[in-house]
Amino acid sequence: MWRSAAIDRRSFVKAAGLGFLASLTPRALMALERAEAVYASGIRAADGSFAVATVAESGEIIDQVALPARAHGMAFSAATGKTVAFARRPGTYAMIFDPRNKGEPVVISSREDRHFYGHGAFSPDGRLLYASENDFDGNRGMIGIYNATDRFTRIGEFETYGIGPHDMTVSDDGRLLIVANGGIETHPDFGRTKLNLGAMQPSLALIDAATGALVEKHVLPAQWSALSTRHVDLDSEGRIWFACQYEGHRNDLPPLVGHFAKGEDLFFIDLPEETTRRLANYVGAIAVNRREGLVGVTSPKGGASVTIDARTGEVLAETAVPDAAGIAPAKEGFAVSSYDGDFRSTRSDVAWDQHIVRISQPARA
Repeated sequence: MWRSAAIDRRSFVKAAGLGFLASLTPRALMALERAEAVYASGIRAADGSFAVATVAESGEIIDQVALPARAHGMAFSAATGKTVAFARRPGTYAMIFDPRNKGEPVVISSREDRHFYGHGAFSPDGRLLYASENDFDGNRGMIGIYNATDRFTRIGEFETYGIGPHDMTVSDDGRLLIVANGGIETHPDFGRTKLNLGAMQPSLALIDAATGALVEKHVLPAQWSALSTRHVDLDSEGRIWFACQYEGHRNDLPPLVGHFAKGEDLFFIDLPEETTRRLANYVGAIAVNRREGLVGVTSPKGGASVTIDARTGEVLAETAVPDAAGIAPAKEGFAVSSYDGDFRSTRSDVAWDQHIVRISQPARA
């Protein structure tokens, strides 16, 4: 069962211990005491430096840990309390830390012939960390596998059976790796330039977590070959929700959100035309609130967040959020951040990066 937000916060405080709590400023301590939930996100500070911030649901920053460069996505292990900040593509670092204490973070680097794609996930037991990576000379997506019990030593890799893997997650039972292959070729020699927009191959792949064998691959229909599959999350029934970014003509109205389960075809949600236009053909993040049966998406280009009923596909709410960035489940609905410093309507003198992760809830709750 999904625990209440209050229990989440109490668990976080209990695990943190007196040493960590004593290190907080009075304002940060008060924000933590009042928090319904706790999150983490990459930030750019006012002086241009980068960090990962621990933030209360109210938007008050509790603590910060310096980063070597800009981050993108985050991952959290409820089993161990570890949190990871992944470098923004084509970055080569990932930093692992425990947000409940002041211990020294672990910084790892990708192989010389790989770079990170900004996302990853822990195995349910917290013993393995999976990271989406690019074999840029071989033009193939990879999942790097890291031993979380041995300072995150790289111990292997699997193919993603596609090009340009972005977000990924792990099934509740730990048996499947679920990857959104965006279909876009890139190479660090060309920075963030997209090299194959006329011949994209977006897909969603299910991969055996024990062997790396391909279980299923869902290639997008030919008419939507320019629809890059980017982000994924799981609902309470294990259904995979995915969100896309369109690289085709700006006046097209492609489907942007869909779902599927193992053994099923992809199903796209029929969003109202005005909602699709509001999302500006670009979903930057997706999250599922399992307790309430909701799916939330954000669009920085459209400056909006949208809430969808996971059972019916009905749009329940649309909110204007200029520069909307990250989204994660809250006690009610979703917490949303923005590039211009807003987090649930609280403004800070930082720029929140693209993704936020809730770090006080049980995994797959």
